[in-house]
Amino acid sequence: MTSKACIFAEQAAPRYTSYPTAPHFTAAVGPETYAGWLEELPEAATLSLYLHVPFCAELCHYCGCHTKVVRRREPIDAYADLLAREIDLLAARTAQQTVSAIHWGGGTPSMLGPDRLVDLTDRLAATFNCAPAEHAIELDPRHIDRPLVQALAKIGVNRASLGVQEFAPHVQQAIGRIQPFEQVAAGVALLRAAGIAHLNFDLMYGLPHQSADDLNHSIALAHTLAPSRVALFGYAHVPWFKTHQRLIDTAALGGASERLAQAESARETLISLGYVPIGLDHFARPEDSLAQAAAASRLRRNFQGYTTDEADALIGLGVSAIGRMPQGFVQNAPDIGGYARAIENGRLATVRGTAFTADDRRRGRIIERLMCDLAAELDDLGDEAAVADAAEALAPLAAEGLVTIGEHRIAVTEAGRPFVRLAAAAFDAYLGKGAARHSRAV
Repeated sequence: MTSKACIFAEQAAPRYTSYPTAPHFTAAVGPETYAGWLEELPEAATLSLYLHVPFCAELCHYCGCHTKVVRRREPIDAYADLLAREIDLLAARTAQQTVSAIHWGGGTPSMLGPDRLVDLTDRLAATFNCAPAEHAIELDPRHIDRPLVQALAKIGVNRASLGVQEFAPHVQQAIGRIQPFEQVAAGVALLRAAGIAHLNFDLMYGLPHQSADDLNHSIALAHTLAPSRVALFGYAHVPWFKTHQRLIDTAALGGASERLAQAESARETLISLGYVPIGLDHFARPEDSLAQAAAASRLRRNFQGYTTDEADALIGLGVSAIGRMPQGFVQNAPDIGGYARAIENGRLATVRGTAFTADDRRRGRIIERLMCDLAAELDDLGDEAAVADAAEALAPLAAEGLVTIGEHRIAVTEAGRPFVRLAAAAFDAYLGKGAARHSRAV
């Protein structure tokens, strides 16, 4: 590993789950704009629904999600009532389109409880034209029991994503998340017994006191549970944004060289176990739909990460939820009070977003293809001066053999895969504008 690679790894860059990225959304896009965009959707358009539940039973020290700890039932039930009302508000404008995918995220969506999950799914089915090919939910393995799994099977969940992170006890202690392997295995057994066979595992590198051996041992244990997909995320230490991360001892975090070594070692282990590398940080069994989409250059990237979701519009429901329309991005109020006031007054909860310009669309296509395919057509940029500027920004990566730049095409090399966010950043016209701070590239 060269010293230059370590320098690249220390550089900050967005994760590019959208373009423009969320820090550049503004209040210029509000509920009236969103309502108009919804009503402009063609009847033949397909929809993907994302429902955000911003609650957890306890807060993990590493967490970067929009969530809060609740220990009483009343706030959860009140929030479920708000989701039901938002479903009605949105369905009134999109009832004719077909819902092709549903995703529950958080936080810990299962905190809604079995009855509320069933009630809300029934409401979706009654108000939307639902025919989801994929119905997915994010789960905390510490809170999976038989009544929950039975409810998930009843509402048609066919994919579950489990936050595993790391099995080493000393790392679990350092990140405030104690979940022994046996607990995860028991949850997996319950899900599979209920017919929920497609399982994703989230693992992390760069955690406090974590070594490459710890991570590889965790991968080996996870492999015994046969997940369909593995997401290998680098811990993003952003205590200026997520203040609870101050509970993590900064001195216990590895530097750029160690993070790179962990990521590369884990990647080699996953490939040796038969997983196909997908984009920046995902891995899938060859028979999984994510691997098949990647092989066919049909992979997509959105706020849930890499996905096979090809819906024309992503509708976000709940606090802070982000949606993607053909016309631009929208985001709901990030605070429960603001979200509740809007919904209770019969208004969409949109507080900010961005309308796509022609340049946004061109750059967004290049960034998404780079993040998904590790290659993109420069002709898509449609501006020789912009191509020249991007080539100049990419020159340091090209000099290290991390990207190749042709007259019409840019490609990220295998050695450059960990740095694909930096390659994408070369096409970001907003980067450097404003005070947004981002996590390290690796």
